[in-house]
Amino acid sequence: MRLALLTLESLASAEAVHAFVAADPARIAMVGISDPHRPAMGGMAGQMARHLRRSGLGFLPYLAVNFSLPGLLRRQGRLSDLCRAHRIPTRWVRDVNGADTAAAIRDSGADLILCFHFDQILSPQTLALTPLGGLNVHPSLLPRHRGPIPTFHALCDGDTGVSVHVLAPRIDAGAVVAQKAVPLPPGTSAGEAARRLHLAALPLLEQALARLPVPAAETGPLLPYCPFPDRAALRRARSRGVRLTRAADAWRALRAPARGW
Repeated sequence: MRLALLTLESLASAEAVHAFVAADPARIAMVGISDPHRPAMGGMAGQMARHLRRSGLGFLPYLAVNFSLPGLLRRQGRLSDLCRAHRIPTRWVRDVNGADTAAAIRDSGADLILCFHFDQILSPQTLALTPLGGLNVHPSLLPRHRGPIPTFHALCDGDTGVSVHVLAPRIDAGAVVAQKAVPLPPGTSAGEAARRLHLAALPLLEQALARLPVPAAETGPLLPYCPFPDRAALRRARSRGVRLTRAADAWRALRAPARGW
């Protein structure tokens, strides 16, 4: 079985994604790395403006720790370096549903699309490009905490875990095929929770892949979508001792290992 792996590089998931690829490079048909500042999302300036309007300055440390610091300071260890060493085709993905990406997936001969911390929604046409459809790794106990920062909401609710589910055209809506509750130490930040939960997903992902084909259906009625937190949500979280990021996360970003950030 061959996989088209789609991901977004960040401190939250890079270690787990790197480990997954390194464990069996031969099964990776291609890797698509999302462009977080793609024009369709307004570029870097447009996205930053939206985050500031919604969440205020308190959201900036989270972005810096998870996306900026490791990339700026690290000289090696990117996923693209690993892929190059194993001759895995790698591409920058600005539109996962665009003609270029579709051609890359078809040409790779992949049997399954695997999203592992990927920030774009696949259309039905894109999901139909591979005979086995797709799977997604999501760091929450679905159907709870659908959305872009599930660990923040899960920590607020005291209910942390990880799920592997079927990809569907709606956000985090596909049938769950593997799931595990993962208690985390008190004081764990949303960013550190994501790192730990993505690593905890690796055995579950292997179990899900071993059970293919998987159901190609959505779950029942979906629970509410959990968006990026606004100022009020951040204030409520702080009152409960929940943070997006902590000083220890910044230290980890500064000392990110060469392999897998």
